Amino acid sequence: MTYEYGRVEIPSSGLRLHLNENTSGCSPAVIEVLRRTTGEDAAFYPNYAAAIAACAGHLRIDEASLLLTNGLDEGILAASVGALRGGGEENPFEAIVVVPAFDMYAACADAAGGRVIEVPLGDNFAFPLQRVLEAITGRTRIVFLTNPNNPTGIVVPRGDILAIADAAPGATIFLDEAYTDFSDTTLIGDAAAAKRSNIVIGRTFAKAYGLAGLRIGALVATPERLAPLRRVVPPYSVNALAAVALPAALGDTAHHASYLAQTRESKQLVYTTLDRIGIRYWPSETNFVLARFGDHSGRVIAGLKARGIYVRDRSADHGCAGCVRITTGVLEDTRTCVTAIEEVMCDAR
Repeated sequence: MTYEYGRVEIPSSGLRLHLNENTSGCSPAVIEVLRRTTGEDAAFYPNYAAAIAACAGHLRIDEASLLLTNGLDEGILAASVGALRGGGEENPFEAIVVVPAFDMYAACADAAGGRVIEVPLGDNFAFPLQRVLEAITGRTRIVFLTNPNNPTGIVVPRGDILAIADAAPGATIFLDEAYTDFSDTTLIGDAAAAKRSNIVIGRTFAKAYGLAGLRIGALVATPERLAPLRRVVPPYSVNALAAVALPAALGDTAHHASYLAQTRESKQLVYTTLDRIGIRYWPSETNFVLARFGDHSGRVIAGLKARGIYVRDRSADHGCAGCVRITTGVLEDTRTCVTAIEEVMCDAR
């Protein structure tokens, strides 16, 4: 089976609530440093010292334990190549992916020559610890976990992550913390996790910091675990604009806090609306909500699109039949969206 990232529509206008982007935009401090960019900055290879120092300080880690990447996607690819290359076509190394999950895990593992082993979440999207442990073999080289999960928004129990790391000491446990800003759930700085040197934590500044278009992410692990990944990542893969934007974004804590506050209020508004119209959803620790509209899902997606509002159809994901994912960030956007949902559902009845 061949895996590929499922590209979605990128509208030229309208309300984009289908890619979990920060529709409030980045910090004004970021715009200011970008405006000061010169022709020489564009012409010269970037100096990453300030970005590395700012990111390491923000995460409270040593710089040797940090690797900046061109978006977290490049980090996922680097980890896949580092873990899976050399397995051979006849009996390739294996990558375990707990599904539903971000498409890039399977796509990158497949591109690196690995065999993808999918382990489905349990009933009501419960984390399937026992099934993951049973899937680990002598050929397992990487296990992808997302905390909180995308598309469910549910947190993976900390003890389960540590148990998997212990059960597969020869494998990379890739813990994608893309949405941790919204949950305050992280294993960075966790004493027990620090003892598991096979854990690699991925972070992105696309969601909470509004830098998706500039493409910058980070990997956090022991220097020894990062060493082979540094050989995979090109020396100047993070562009000069992203390098100057990151310190500015991390420094504007007020802008960051404002967006997180709106996210929390937006989720409550979505919950209230879905409760009122009788739609099942899962409480989320992210900037989105997964809701099961069932037979109405296609009508809701089409009805919102006709109103210039884009949400994500997750029906093809394991266990997500009839489900729609809705970004819950800027409060005004959410008000517009839930009003439209009620209109569409009212028409359907």
